[in-house]
Amino acid sequence: MRELDETDLGILRLLVADARRPYSDIAKQVDVSPPTVSDRVERLEELGVIERFTLDIDQSKLNDGVSVLIDIDLKPGAVRGIKHSLAEAEQVEHVFSTADASVVVQATVRQDEVQAMLADAIEMEKVIDYDVRLLADSQWSPHIDGAEFAPDCDECGNTVDNEGESVRIDGQLHHFCCSSCRSNFQNRYERLKESA
Repeated sequence: MRELDETDLGILRLLVADARRPYSDIAKQVDVSPPTVSDRVERLEELGVIERFTLDIDQSKLNDGVSVLIDIDLKPGAVRGIKHSLAEAEQVEHVFSTADASVVVQATVRQDEVQAMLADAIEMEKVIDYDVRLLADSQWSPHIDGAEFAPDCDECGNTVDNEGESVRIDGQLHHFCCSSCRSNFQNRYERLKESA
């Protein structure tokens, strides 16, 4: 498996600072050609290092409401569905899930309408409790320095290190921590494909 090199990290730093930066500008700064930048960005997207190019919008400037942080304690097994439903809600900007079956949401909503927004977005019977706090400020500051590429194994979920393998199956790139996981995944994939 290929590690991220200084060129990859340089490209990532520049894109974090300004995701709209032209590839020609990035190429000059990291001393490669624009097509090389394009290829590298495409590979970083394929590897899952870059998930999307987006804008960070201050919703409180566009909507009537305030920025709040909602910490929702859920019944076991409800996190994935609730997280997805909340991410689709118009007022929600960020959704985080924790290991202890909680979902934390940043949303812009009138304080007296938080319960109605939650009731519209999710099944409230899956909620144990929730807490709403007014956000005074937030800051997004990703750090690229010293970053190592470490995807999760598509078979067992362990972290893939330098000993891991990456294989393209039907056009999609998959990462595995070892050859046994790769083999198990490919065998199951072939069986499912044959039975379909």
